Amino acid sequence: MPTPLTLASWNVNSLKVRLPQVLDWLAETRTDAVVLQETKLVDEAFPVEALAAAGYEAIFTGQKTYNGVALLYRRETLRVANPERTTLNLPGLPDEQKRFVATELAPAAGGEAFVFCGGYIPNGMETGSWKFLYKLDWFAALERVTGEFLRTNPRLVLGGDFNIAPEDRDCWNPAEREGQILVSKPERAALARLMRTCGLSDAFRLFPQSPETYSWWDYRQAGFEKNRGLRIDLLLVSEALRARVKASTVDARPRANAQPSDHAPVTLALELD
Repeated sequence: MPTPLTLASWNVNSLKVRLPQVLDWLAETRTDAVVLQETKLVDEAFPVEALAAAGYEAIFTGQKTYNGVALLYRRETLRVANPERTTLNLPGLPDEQKRFVATELAPAAGGEAFVFCGGYIPNGMETGSWKFLYKLDWFAALERVTGEFLRTNPRLVLGGDFNIAPEDRDCWNPAEREGQILVSKPERAALARLMRTCGLSDAFRLFPQSPETYSWWDYRQAGFEKNRGLRIDLLLVSEALRARVKASTVDARPRANAQPSDHAPVTLALELD
């Protein structure tokens, strides 16, 4: 049986600042593919050469100061199977914000291809605001595009910073946050509808997990040190891949770095034929 692939998602909160940490993490973990969020770089400044020297190819779309996403894959283990299926931003959504990337990957040595998508879902700012409505609209577009991918390839992984804690157990203070942004009923309903309509499963919840495991901690008030966090970074897998997922975890170690991102990488191990 082939060695499982490691896929990941990580909101790096500025790739310019966090590039050394990303390179160190990739060298240590030898992750096969990762989707990044909040790269905050225009395309001309993207560190293509540094990543290539580390053995990774990059597909990316960015803008100055805000947003920006990328998909990195290790040349030794993966290749782009169908370049024409590479997608930047959500088709059909009139939106200049750089929040989505997807491509179809296959093992470099041969094997079945799968779609790997990365999204940076809008925060929403405050329930009921126009940014909140934009977030729900963005989810509807994501649901449509994910469905279109699945119609041509049922093997799909959708990772990203979803800016939603799916359940109360994904939040350190659910009673205090009830009804607020990131945990409100409309947001959770949008995520649940995406998963139900597209047949997606939360890879993390396919396995027993330690309680109070989060992927984001506020920089303020020693959020990480006190483990006052939220699990808002997810890897969702389609029904065709559900049984192929062999492990999923949150790697909190980079959050303890000096000048870290406020998010930690989330990972899964995927076994393909």
